Amino acid sequence: MTSSEEFESVRRDPDPIRRGQRATELLTIYQQRATELARLRKAAIEEAHRDRGMSYTEIAAALGITKGRITQIRSTAPGIERAFFGVGPVSIGVPYRYRTTDRERPLIAAEDAQTGDQLETLVSALALSVSRYQIEPDREDPPAGDSIVVCGPKSAPIGAALLARDPALHMVEDHGRWWIERHTDGERFGSPSDETQPQPADVAYVARHKIDGRVIVHIAGIHGIGSLGATHYLTGHLAEVFRKVGDKPMSLVVRASYDGLTITDSELAAGPYTW
Repeated sequence: MTSSEEFESVRRDPDPIRRGQRATELLTIYQQRATELARLRKAAIEEAHRDRGMSYTEIAAALGITKGRITQIRSTAPGIERAFFGVGPVSIGVPYRYRTTDRERPLIAAEDAQTGDQLETLVSALALSVSRYQIEPDREDPPAGDSIVVCGPKSAPIGAALLARDPALHMVEDHGRWWIERHTDGERFGSPSDETQPQPADVAYVARHKIDGRVIVHIAGIHGIGSLGATHYLTGHLAEVFRKVGDKPMSLVVRASYDGLTITDSELAAGPYTW
């Protein structure tokens, strides 16, 4: 169904509750598309200025708008790095992990809960509509639309399935210890917290997939705190990463130090690798 047909279908729906629900869903989608068009226009203006050497006055004339409007667009439209997470809406998922209290049950770890909260703050700041979901231990597929999957290969099959799509990096378990391994030369990146003399630091895998026209960002720390460190890095360096990779699928490794649940520093350990 085309956008026009979908719009008319909602208008003709005889059920007022269903019509209201569908109208609400479409409003969110249309608002996200309008914001993305604003981002695309801003990116096009900057590209024409940078790559074609056009002045902003010349660009304004070519677009049929005033130079003042160009200035307004450049200052108010979302940054081009918004596209790292897709067009939106974006759903953010964190995993259940089996923990034993009075009995073994799936719980959301504090590190994962905080990762989800910080990702929501990051994505919302990019004018993307956000929803949340939980990743059950047997989940194999991400939800429809653009999404962020915070999940290692041990937590649920979805983590292993996304890793299997990456030609640059993967995660392996060796003698009870997990590593992020580079395909080309076998170099491994392990968590400093697993060393003989442990350090308060962890590493995490971050990938950006494009599957069936949608964007799926995958984050997997060696430990739960690593995913929080990856989120810390993306929050501070997303524009830099997007300038390097553009709209391509990619993966990278982040190293982060921590104090309790507070990330004290994060840095790029390897990548980004585009594919």
